[in-house]
Amino acid sequence: MAFVDMYYLRHDNIRNGMIHYVRRKTGQEIMIRVEPEMQRIIERYADGERPYVFPVLKDENPEKAYAEYRIALSYYNRLLKRLCNMADISQRLSFYTARHSWATAARDHQVPVSVISAGMGHTSERTTQIYLPLLENSLIDNANKGILELLRCAISL
Repeated sequence: MAFVDMYYLRHDNIRNGMIHYVRRKTGQEIMIRVEPEMQRIIERYADGERPYVFPVLKDENPEKAYAEYRIALSYYNRLLKRLCNMADISQRLSFYTARHSWATAARDHQVPVSVISAGMGHTSERTTQIYLPLLENSLIDNANKGILELLRCAISL
């Protein structure tokens, strides 16, 4: 889920164990099952008074809400940078690292790009391809090895 969609997520978007929302960036309708880990996070922030799931959005005025969103995203990314420094991680992390990582892990588990694209709320598979780094050489090497093994078996028949 993109940060902006999480930021504006309302309790009424969660029904019958599913999160229903429309991606702010693309207008794409998304419906995902609430997994136990997600439910624990939702319950952690539940207070029954706010319409929003997470306690970051305070003002419903669109201009003020957008300013709050930008501040919240910047703050979150600064915390990630500090965490990287503390853990001596040289890679730069941001909120979107999770989206990129999910897409890459899905691809590495042979999830079709069309499914990854739908999961990310993209309107085109070309957009999804941006998230997917080039296949590692070892994956290509393993694919070649498997294909050559099949060919060897076919020739020896």
